[in-house]
Amino acid sequence: MKRAVTIVCFYIVVLLSALLPLQQIAAPTAAPSPQTAKVSATPRPTPRPETRALWVKRTTIVSPEAVRALVMRAKENGFTDLVVQVRGRGDAYYDSRIEPRSEDLAGQPASFDPLALTIDEAHRLGIKVHAWINIYLVANIESLPRSKDHLIYKHPEWVMVPRGVAAELYDTPPDRGDYLNRILEFSRANRGELEGLFASPAHAGVKENLFNIWMEIATRYEVDGLHFDYVRYPNPQYDYSRNSIDRFRDEMEKKLPDEERETLADRSRNDPLFYATKFPEAYAQFQRDQVTDLVARIYKGVKKVKPNAIISAAVFANEEDAARSRFQDWKEWLRMGCLDVVCPMAYTPDTETFRRQLLVAMNVASGKRVWGGIGAYKQTAESAIEKIQVTRDLDAQGFILFSYDSSIKVSDVNPQGDYLEKVRNSLRGASGVLLTQ
Repeated sequence: MKRAVTIVCFYIVVLLSALLPLQQIAAPTAAPSPQTAKVSATPRPTPRPETRALWVKRTTIVSPEAVRALVMRAKENGFTDLVVQVRGRGDAYYDSRIEPRSEDLAGQPASFDPLALTIDEAHRLGIKVHAWINIYLVANIESLPRSKDHLIYKHPEWVMVPRGVAAELYDTPPDRGDYLNRILEFSRANRGELEGLFASPAHAGVKENLFNIWMEIATRYEVDGLHFDYVRYPNPQYDYSRNSIDRFRDEMEKKLPDEERETLADRSRNDPLFYATKFPEAYAQFQRDQVTDLVARIYKGVKKVKPNAIISAAVFANEEDAARSRFQDWKEWLRMGCLDVVCPMAYTPDTETFRRQLLVAMNVASGKRVWGGIGAYKQTAESAIEKIQVTRDLDAQGFILFSYDSSIKVSDVNPQGDYLEKVRNSLRGASGVLLTQ
């Protein structure tokens, strides 16, 4: 019995001796070293970059002091991009060889280049600059440009004609003074949805002029992007200029059987608008095509000389109304890949309407970026902050406020003039640091 107990004790000692080294080897896994902890810890997701942009109206960049204040304020309030208007009404807020220098710069030395200074100051602080170019809107109807180098004087045949005076102007030489005056007279009497005089998208001279303006900026300035605005017709009552209706008639005649073409040609001799009236849907598509052709040509041209430039556009948030009434078919532009960023101007103060409009843009963006356009000029900062949160909820790539100028002025929606500061504070986390950089 005693011998048996001795044998059992011996085996227990041997077993314990074998287990002890295993315990010592396995023990560190219960308390990992700092190096091991770093490897095994789940990495935190990297925040997706967010564009926080400002539309900056041309009236802000009329002095060096104003430009520097703009850039500094944008930096202090966490904005990443400035979309700066450098072509307002057929004039230039940069050193242009094509268009006249803006009258707003008359008090500044010729050496002052608003776009160049904005780029220098912004890039120094890590902010991107986009050249905002008004496309077809070329003059106000109340105060006409004084420079005789302006395109409405040099090329009155480029100006859109309203349907109401199209028949009487069809045979009027555009260089006669009463031609432009009649367009002005009619436009002033019919102001609904009309911001001013527009250039005709169907005119080859207009297309070439606009293409050259974009290429001038793209090749001579270190812009980070270029931005379309007013890339549309004002409303369905424009353009019925001779060039536009003649081009449409020629296109239609190519598609018609001989007999029908001859019959319609007889009827059109006494009515220059006959084809546009008989084929309204085809004429609407013809007008959409003129705008789309320009967008596509400019996109391809800029990308050849500046591949990394961001091409963006401010568009009507209601895409159906944009295509039907403004001939701005931005869904097609996205489908064709002719935009990098679309900025729906969802300026409504109603947050749910903003959400619906932005969601439409997100659904048709075809993989392109969407910046939600927020109308800061018509709502409080608190309301704008709600819209910013919507852009984040929907996973848009950013937002853009219209406009910087309204956000720094005291108004009913901005009684303290601290709009940007309120937006900045809403973007901060508990640590006081901007949530995304």
